[in-house]
Amino acid sequence: MAGTDDAVGTDDDALYVLTAVLLTPAKFPSVLGDDYPEACAALGLAPLAAGYGLVLGQDGEGARWTVVVDDVSLVAVAIASWDCGMEYDLSPDERTVVTARPGWPLAVAVAAPGVPAPHDPEPGAGDGQPLAPPPSDIWGPAQRRQGADEIALQWATWREQLDEADFATEGSPKLSSSLDEAPLTGVRRVMAEARSYIDSPPPLGRVRSSFASGGSRILRADGPGWSLVARTDDIAFVLLDEEPGEVLPVGRGPRLPALLEALDKMAVRPS
Repeated sequence: MAGTDDAVGTDDDALYVLTAVLLTPAKFPSVLGDDYPEACAALGLAPLAAGYGLVLGQDGEGARWTVVVDDVSLVAVAIASWDCGMEYDLSPDERTVVTARPGWPLAVAVAAPGVPAPHDPEPGAGDGQPLAPPPSDIWGPAQRRQGADEIALQWATWREQLDEADFATEGSPKLSSSLDEAPLTGVRRVMAEARSYIDSPPPLGRVRSSFASGGSRILRADGPGWSLVARTDDIAFVLLDEEPGEVLPVGRGPRLPALLEALDKMAVRPS
């Protein structure tokens, strides 16, 4: 998390930085879309290969702003420093600012001291309607993707809750006896669509791979109405739009290992 003394801009229009996130093919806020081009489109941005950094903060009146910069390396270093508990003054050069949008696309739990409480800018300030995080009291694509992100971040916690007898095994008869018919149909559809990505690559960022312990990888894949989280040496979890709040585990069985290996080979990875 940024220090709130960080500011971007002049004294009259300074932004007090609260936090920042990356918007790149390998790492982007999943609430914005199933893939990188879709996430960029949600902010009115061209899907540049190098990506962007999103700097979230407040102006001198307390209004929420999201400043998009093209200095991805600077934002990445800041995030890494904050994650390690280190201070880092994130002050992008004004020449790197691509655009500024009112509001925040993500929930931010802190506020800048000495200014009014976070609020949307006055109507007419900036471009379009203010950005806002998805509501937490409904279930839809954004919430489904957020759920998948949480599983990817807390894999061990989710995995240790399961016994081998608790979940389906993709590609085996156990699948039909472990799930009710509706989730069963959905899981089969997800497996088929994920498998189709191997021959027909989806939009950039729809399949992503990140580091895991023991030389393994954590896979994140999304498609119309579904999200998949898997560890390449273990099982997979599926989330569906039509199954609000449900996390459907799928065991390795005879087919899942090959699918995960193939998806990992084509996945976008952080540089």
